[in-house]
Amino acid sequence: MTPAARTDELDLSVLWRGLRRRLPWILGTALLLALVTYLWSRSQPTVYESTASLIAANTQTQDTTLGSALVKAPPLPEGAVAQALQSTQVIEPLTQALRGAAGIPADERNRVVTALERELRAQKLQTLTLTSRLDLSGNGIYTIRARARTPEAARQLANLTSTALLNWDRGRALQNLRRAQAGYEAQLAQVDQQLGAPNLPPLERETLIARRANIQGNLIQTQLLADSVAGVLSVLAPAVTPLEPVSPKPLRDAVLAGVLGLLLATGVVALLTVLDRTIRTEDDLLVLGLPTLAVIPRLRQRDIVFSGIVRAARKAGLYEAIGFLRVNLLTALSGQSHPVVLIASTIPAEGKSSLTATLADGLGSSGQRVLIIDADLRRGTQAAVWQKFNEQGNWRPLNGNGGARTTREALLAPHAAEVLEVERNVDMLPAGPGLQDSLAVFNQADLRAALDLWRREYDVVLIDSAPLLALADGLVLGAHADAVVMVTEYGRTNVQAVRSALRRAERSGLKVVGFVINKSDAREGNGYGYSYAYAPGGGMKV
Repeated sequence: MTPAARTDELDLSVLWRGLRRRLPWILGTALLLALVTYLWSRSQPTVYESTASLIAANTQTQDTTLGSALVKAPPLPEGAVAQALQSTQVIEPLTQALRGAAGIPADERNRVVTALERELRAQKLQTLTLTSRLDLSGNGIYTIRARARTPEAARQLANLTSTALLNWDRGRALQNLRRAQAGYEAQLAQVDQQLGAPNLPPLERETLIARRANIQGNLIQTQLLADSVAGVLSVLAPAVTPLEPVSPKPLRDAVLAGVLGLLLATGVVALLTVLDRTIRTEDDLLVLGLPTLAVIPRLRQRDIVFSGIVRAARKAGLYEAIGFLRVNLLTALSGQSHPVVLIASTIPAEGKSSLTATLADGLGSSGQRVLIIDADLRRGTQAAVWQKFNEQGNWRPLNGNGGARTTREALLAPHAAEVLEVERNVDMLPAGPGLQDSLAVFNQADLRAALDLWRREYDVVLIDSAPLLALADGLVLGAHADAVVMVTEYGRTNVQAVRSALRRAERSGLKVVGFVINKSDAREGNGYGYSYAYAPGGGMKV
C-alpha cells in the first residue's frame, strides 16, 4: 500500500470515528426534524388538485378571407399562454365566474378568489399552474393544474380556468373582425356622405350606390363570421373530480424531512470532524514525531466524588492503561537510575495531577519507592487528590531533621524537609498555599542540588508541574528532569497547542519522551485495546 493510500485510509477512519461518536446527535436531529414535520404537516389544511388539458394547433398562415367560413386567431408565440394566465384578461373573468359558481362552499369561493387576486398582484400563481409540452412550431398540449380545499372546487377551478383561456384566445381572433367592422362602417359613412352631396351626376350616384351595397354586404358578412371565430387553443380533456388529496401527506413529509435531516446532520458532523484539530487518537500525534506512551480512559465523576481519584482508578481498572504507561516510561528511561520525571500539560485541567497520582500508585504497587513533588505552586492539587484516599496522613523526614512540609519551603531548605506518606511506597510533598510569584521560588532555589539529594531515597521522582503554556515554571523544572511526559486531554487539547508547548520545551532543553492521551472515551475503542473483561478466573471463557 502506498503512503498516499494509507493517508486516505487514515482520513476515512478518522471521519468514521467522528460520525460514530456523534451518531446519537445525528439520529436525534433527524428524528426531531421528522417529528416536527409530521406534526406540522398534519396541521395543514387538505388540498385537492384537478387538471384540465388544452391542445394548441398553431398555423404558420392566417386565413382572413372574408369569404372563408372560419376565422382563426394568429399563432401563439412561446410563453404567451403562461403570461396570459397571470394577466387581468384571464384572472378577472375567472374570479367573476368563481363568485357565481355553484357547488363550492362560499368560504372556499372567497378564499380562492382572494388567493388568485393576491397572487395576480405578486405575479406568482400558486393556486393555478400551467405546464406545456410543445414542438418547435408551438403545437402541443397545455396542462392546467388547479388546487383547492374541496374536490369540487378544484374541478370547477380547473375547468373555469380552461374556459377563461379559451375566451382569451378567441378574443384575439375577434379583434381582427372588429377592426374590419370598424373599417367597413367608416367606408359606409363616407359613401353616405358622398351620396348626400347636391347635384351629384347620375352615373356617379349609381356607382356610389353599388359601392355602398358592396360595403354593406361585407359588413354583414363580418358580423356573421364573429360566430365562427376559432382560437389556437381547444379543449383536450376537461377536469374531473379528484378522489384523494395531494397534500398534506404527513408520513411522506416526515420521511423526507428525516432523510434530509440525516444528510444535513451527517454533513455538519463530517465538516466538524474534518475541522476538529483536537487530539483523540495516537494518529493525531504522529505528526509531532514522539510516541504515545498510553491512552488513559476517563473516570466516572460519580466514582471520583465518592472514592477519590486514586481509589476510583483502582476500581475502574485503569491499571491496565497505567501499566502500559509504566512499562513505556521505564523503557524510555532504561539505564537511568533514580530518574526524575516531569509530568506536564499544555493548559490547566487536562488531568496531569490525577495522572501523576495514579502513575505513582501504579509504580508503588509494583514495589518501587516513589516521591511526588507538587511543583504547581499556584494551584497545587496533589493534597486534594490524595485526601479521600488517605485521610490520616503520616509525615516523616525526607532528609535530616525535617521541618518544611511544602514544596516551596523544601526547595529553599532541602536538607530539612518532611514528606507525607500517602500510601505504601508513595510519599508526597504538597505545594502548600498558592503563590502568585511562583517562578521566583524556583529561581532562588538550587533545584539541581535539591533533586539530586531527594532522588537518592526513591526509585522514581514524579514532578507535577504547572502547564507549559500557562507558566514558565515547568520549563525551569524540566531542565533538571531526566524525562518529560506531556499529558493531553482527549477531545480538548489542540494539536497546535501541543506543538507550541513542544517548541518551548525544545528551546529550554527539555527531554520530552512522549505523550499521554488522558480522559479517553473508551466507547470509541481508540486506545490500546485494554480488555477489562480479562480478569482472573477458574477456566476459559468462550
